[in-house]
Formats: sequence, C-alpha cells, structure tokens
Amino acid sequence: MKIVVYAGDDGPAWVRALRSALPEGEIHLWTASAATAADYAVVWKPSPEIVASFRRTRAIFNLGAGVDAIGDLDRLASGVPLIRLDDAGMAEQMIEYVTYAALRCYRDFDAYAEQQRAALWRPRPRHSKLKFVIGVLGAGVLGSAVATALAGLGFTVRVWSRSRKEIAGVASFAGTDELARFLAETRFLACLLPLTARTANLLDRERLALLPRGAYVVNVSRGGLLVDADLLALLDAGHLAGALLDVFRDEPLPREHRFWHHPRITVTPHVSAATLVQASAEQIADKIRRLNAGLPVAGVVDRARGY
Repeated sequence: MKIVVYAGDDGPAWVRALRSALPEGEIHLWTASAATAADYAVVWKPSPEIVASFRRTRAIFNLGAGVDAIGDLDRLASGVPLIRLDDAGMAEQMIEYVTYAALRCYRDFDAYAEQQRAALWRPRPRHSKLKFVIGVLGAGVLGSAVATALAGLGFTVRVWSRSRKEIAGVASFAGTDELARFLAETRFLACLLPLTARTANLLDRERLALLPRGAYVVNVSRGGLLVDADLLALLDAGHLAGALLDVFRDEPLPREHRFWHHPRITVTPHVSAATLVQASAEQIADKIRRLNAGLPVAGVVDRARGY
C-alpha cells in the first residue's frame, strides 16, 4: 500500500515516523504523480489543489484533531473518508494547560502578582470550589478529558456541546437554547469547540457579556471562535477579569495586535496541545491496518457537521 504525506516543512519527519510505525507501507512525500497512485493520504493544511490530487485515495488523514485547516470539505471527493486524530497525547497536554489556567484563576495568582509589584502583603479570601463554576465549551475527546480532570479536583464543572453528553460528575448543556444559561452560570470558561460554520464568531460581545462579571476566558481551540474586538471591549470595561489565549485568527499573532500588551491577557504561541509525531503516526498506522482489514475506525469526520 502507498501512503503519500503532505505536511509542509514537517513532511520528512512524518515520513520517517510513518515508515517506523508502518514498515509494510510505501511512504512518500507528496508529488503530483505519487498522489494519483496513493492508497492513503496524510495531510496538514493542504491547498485546494493538493486536496484535489487525492481524489482516488481510500482515505485522507488529517494531522490534527480539528479539520478546519482542510478548508472547504466539499472539495473532498465523495466517498473518500476524512479521518482526524483522536488524541495521540493531546488530551494530557490539554488537561495540563487548562488545569493550570483554572488554578491560576481560582487561587488569584494574577492578583497576587499585582500585589507583589506594589509590595503589598494582603492575603485574599478563598473561593468556594462549588461556586467557582467551570464551563467547558465542547465535549469531544479533548473537552471531555479536560472536564473530567477538573471535576476530579472538586470543581463544579459543566460542558456545553451540540448534543447532550454523559460525563461522570459533569453537568451537560446542549443546543442553542441552553447556551445562554450555561454562560450565565460560568465563572471560568474554557473553549475547546471545533471551528465550523456554526461556531465561527460564537464568542462575540453578546455571548461573552452573558458571563458573570469577573469571569475568565481561555481559548485553546481556534481563534475564529472568538471576536477579538469584543473580548477587548469587555476586558477594558471591567466585565471580564482576564483571558488566556493560545490560538488566534492569524498565526503567528501579528506584532501590532493589542493582545500582546493588554494587561489582562496572557498569550501563548499555540502550545496547549502539540501534535506528537510518533504517537500520531502509530495511531494512523493502526487505522490504516484496520481499514485494510475492512474494520471500522474512530475519528471519521461528518462533513455536514465539520468534525
């Protein structure tokens, strides 16, 4: 079987990892001729022309949990499944990142940092974990893992997603009708939704203003879910206490963007959950073997939903 990889400058590393994980396969970097003979494609941020070159493959694997980098999913040939990564080490990293943010907010570390700069010795009253409600937008593999970990620390945790989920110790909200109530009761909001036509600009001024005064926002999914100007306006007005942002509409984040120097915003360079090459290659290899054996695989994208 022939597998063709298109992954920009990282392509050679993916070829090496896949050759190690799938020694029975023929693994090559993308060329137009190789693409026409490929049984499987492994891609990251392909152009429309690259996507079109894989019209005869048995499946296309996307090197990430989100598939928005593919662009217009209608460009994919009908009958060719698009398969995303399930976890491959990303859940553990995401748990670490969001848990750090939640504890930093819950224990008032930003306030203590300000007091240190002013040489103030001023212990702050402790918050109640029951009243410090954590809301997780998105209850897929990563969102569910984050919600479960935070509930295990004793926090009151709720998730919101398109359909209701069953997660032990976590309340589930679902659908547009329940979003306002979910936001209104959330003290700490972590966004882990996929970027689709339905979720683009979801966190605009109207919805962010539903959060209680003093709420904190974390975005670790995609920058297009959040309206930058609306977040800044609510931070400047004092309605929101702060934000930790790992993803942006334009990456790298332009040097002139206000996020860099806003006193209530912390910026990280899309590091909340890096794709681990070898672990991901082994997952892809396992799925290719299952497909060759006529067995089902997890992670097949519903094109209508976009995830």
